[in-house]
Amino acid sequence: MSETELTYTIGKAGAAQIETHLNHVNPHFVPPLDAKVNLHAYALKLAEKAVNFEAWNNGLLVGLIAAYMNPTEGFAFITNVSVYPEWMGKKIAALLLEQCKHYAKHHHLKSIRLEVNKNNAAAIHFYKKYNFTLHDEKEDSYFMQCTLS
Repeated sequence: MSETELTYTIGKAGAAQIETHLNHVNPHFVPPLDAKVNLHAYALKLAEKAVNFEAWNNGLLVGLIAAYMNPTEGFAFITNVSVYPEWMGKKIAALLLEQCKHYAKHHHLKSIRLEVNKNNAAAIHFYKKYNFTLHDEKEDSYFMQCTLS
């Protein structure tokens, strides 16, 4: 597997492809994603309402960042960041995040927000590396934000 085998798109994935992706990465979420949402319904919602930044390998969706764009409120909200475990360490999430930031800036949004479980140290470290800061918190989650310049 090499990065040259990847194709990056925005909004190409359908609900079935997103659901297949989510099922594959589900156990690697902290806590597992299906503990919070119905994966089938969530995949449909992402396909219909989110802007999806995608990494593909031979027709397989191996990386996904899904974000809801809120132009009236001036921010985007990232609802999903996931990469197949066998593709981790290849900067796929970083590239998808940069695409998401560029898209949001191009659409005149001022910031990107997200929620992350307090026990997900790897994700928190990743977001901090890309200029997300703590915005708020609740029992088990941090709310982080990145201001777009």
